[in-house]
Amino acid sequence: METLEAIQTRRSVRKFIDKKIPDDLIEKILRAGMNAPSAGNQQPWHFIVIDDKKILEEVPKVSLYAPMAKEASVAIVVCGDVKLEKYPGFWVQDCSAATENMLLAAHSLGIGAVWSGIYPLEDRVSGYRSLLGIPDNVIPLSIIIMGYPQEIPKPADRFKSERIRHNKW
Repeated sequence: METLEAIQTRRSVRKFIDKKIPDDLIEKILRAGMNAPSAGNQQPWHFIVIDDKKILEEVPKVSLYAPMAKEASVAIVVCGDVKLEKYPGFWVQDCSAATENMLLAAHSLGIGAVWSGIYPLEDRVSGYRSLLGIPDNVIPLSIIIMGYPQEIPKPADRFKSERIRHNKW
């Protein structure tokens, strides 16, 4: 799949079939995340791969907006480590770029995925810390819930020329 095609056709997938994602594809998705740009090449990320069904079933208790985790094959929690920062505060941008890279990689591999936010909502941050044993210096930013799609949402043209300014507002 070409890059622009992947960007223009990727959509959030929340319904999955019961089929395991092979470990080699999970590694490709993680590699895509780790190839994201980061401020000063600080790469402040850590990734928690969840493939234990018991843990996936607990995810909706931490975030009401993630009920699809129960049917997912796997989820990846993207975290920022403040001890790895060279430029304080930029971990959010860095980990967001990693999250988007992984969404695009999953899509290009025929895997459906949805980004569910964690940070900056303290109840979700503390809930995931507790569920996954995340240390204090590591902050969970997002969870990417994945599986083979039950249905593929149709692409939509989201281009809005009225949102573009040239040179000045």
